[in-house]
Amino acid sequence: MDAVANAIADPVRREILLMLRDEPRTAGQVAGRFAISRPAVSRHLRVLREAGLVRDAADGRRRVYTLVTGPLDELAGWLSEFRRPSAWDRHFDALETEVYRTRRSRRLATSNDREDHRDEESA
Repeated sequence: MDAVANAIADPVRREILLMLRDEPRTAGQVAGRFAISRPAVSRHLRVLREAGLVRDAADGRRRVYTLVTGPLDELAGWLSEFRRPSAWDRHFDALETEVYRTRRSRRLATSNDREDHRDEESA
């Protein structure tokens, strides 16, 4: 997972992944979209391949790269843990519920005491 996080930390590599999301592309097609050298793009593709995010296959003299989403799914699963309520959130929610319940009970008790007092005065 660290290799995946490291690979997607670079904006060029993220852009390459977005390009490959639509369809497989050759190294030349990928390099043609950037204002950096072909060797630099090759290094980015190597990092992505080593992280398991792309797969390459020979097509004659060309290399065709395809997106592999499995490692991203694993990272997304780990990141989703931060969206889930923590134990503290659940405890605070329970405390809030208890505070509202106590306030309501007190209001009802006060209201009932007033009614009982009125009934005593009228009798």
